Amino acid sequence: MLSCSLISLGTILLGFLMVGEAKTSQYIKYTTITGFFQQDDPATNTSTFDYTTTNFGLINRTYDTDGEYDPNHTKTQWQRFEHQVFRYNRRSGRHAQYKVLYMGRHGEGYHNAAESYYGTPAWNCYWSEKDGNGTVIWADARITPKGIAQAQIANAFWASEISNQKIPTPESYYTSPLTRCLETVNITFSGLDLPSRHPFLPVVKELFREGISGHTCDRRNSRTYIRENFPTYKIEGGFSENDLLWRPLQGETPTDQDIRSKKVLDDVFSTDDSTYISITSHSGEIASLLRVLGHRTFSLSTGAVIPVLVKAEILAATPSQTASQQWTTLSTCTSPPANTATS
Repeated sequence: MLSCSLISLGTILLGFLMVGEAKTSQYIKYTTITGFFQQDDPATNTSTFDYTTTNFGLINRTYDTDGEYDPNHTKTQWQRFEHQVFRYNRRSGRHAQYKVLYMGRHGEGYHNAAESYYGTPAWNCYWSEKDGNGTVIWADARITPKGIAQAQIANAFWASEISNQKIPTPESYYTSPLTRCLETVNITFSGLDLPSRHPFLPVVKELFREGISGHTCDRRNSRTYIRENFPTYKIEGGFSENDLLWRPLQGETPTDQDIRSKKVLDDVFSTDDSTYISITSHSGEIASLLRVLGHRTFSLSTGAVIPVLVKAEILAATPSQTASQQWTTLSTCTSPPANTATS
């Protein structure tokens, strides 16, 4: 595979300060580069789209670099796309870089199954505040047998794409600290034919977690639990032993979620030179990341994956400030309402 060794944006940001420009504000601006994936096409139906039947959504098209890279038309679509991204980075200059984010939603969790069983109204006002129902536990939910199967489908599809399409595999792996993601990422990427220089060694990052809703499914377990149950994972520095962000019966607003999504993206783009990055997260958090990246709304079913080509630029200007908002209080009920699920 092509090597795109880049100077991280963090190095460039530091450079601003070291040349006497400490008073100059700078920030990272993100742009989704459209025209490469079906998911960024407004004509694509999000409710019926299947990444496993569409080559991850990569559009079958020519690139302006095909002539130099594939004059005999022997390369796969993904190989030609990889070369196009390589050229983008070679031409981008010191203050910009291009990355491909493979963002995957966890497989179905027991909290998803419980909401389907009880119905959303009953789930939101009563059951979501419980740790479980006496039979099933959904606090920091694990994935169900269906969720395991969804992650296995992703694993098999990655294996096929690596073998047949020569897809550029992730060079870095990040995951939410919630158990359903820790389990999903392991099933998805274990046992694949990955290059030795980029093995599957996921990093647990606090801010890739789901929107903090006050539901117990969004309260993570302790750092000790993660270390003991997923001993090969790296836990980022500064990760607290207990969950300091989750608040009972309170939820962060979409504005606040987008602020932390921008913060964690800035962290990754400023410290990681990788071009191809895997992020295993949640429906709400991936939706927030897509907003920050300027991507159109694209909902993911459990176990689904969306790739996004992103341009990140350092701008020497003062960014517009988005003020944090007061968290909302959940509306609850003292007894479970009638089951409103249709199946």
